[in-house]
Amino acid sequence: MPKLVGINHIALEVGDIDEALAFWESIFGELELRGRMTGMAFIDMGDQFIALSRGRTQPRDDERHFGLVVDDKEAVRERLKELGVITSGRAVMSGTTLDFWDPWGNQIQVVDYRDIQFTKTDGVLGIMGLERLEKSERARDELRAKGIA
Repeated sequence: MPKLVGINHIALEVGDIDEALAFWESIFGELELRGRMTGMAFIDMGDQFIALSRGRTQPRDDERHFGLVVDDKEAVRERLKELGVITSGRAVMSGTTLDFWDPWGNQIQVVDYRDIQFTKTDGVLGIMGLERLEKSERARDELRAKGIA
C-alpha cells in the first residue's frame, strides 16, 4: 500500500489574485512567488507552496481550514491586530492556534514552528533564512517519542 508522505501545496480560491497577494503581503511581508499565470499565483514556502486561484464563489468556511506554520505566531497575531483582521483560536495538542479568515472566507489556522512536530530540513531552513529556528522542549519530546529527533 502507498503511504502518505506530506503536503506539497494548498490551493485557495480567492476573488482576485492581486488583492489576495496584497493581503498575504500585508501580513507576511514581501512574498517570493514560484510562478504566476492567468488566474493563479504560487507563494513559495521553501519546499512547499500555496496556490492562489481566482474564482471563489462559496460562502465563508467556519470549520474547513488549513494549518499554516510560521516562525513566530505572536508576531502574526500582532500584525493581524494592526490590520484589524478578526482572529479566534482553538485548543490543539500543541497549545492553541491562531485562526483568521482571508477576505474570501478561507479559514487559516496558524501554528508556531517551535511548538509542533512538523520539521524542515536544515537546508530548507537555510534557504528560507531561518537557520536559528528551534523547537520547544515539548515538540522535541514529541519528535523523540517518534524516533525523529
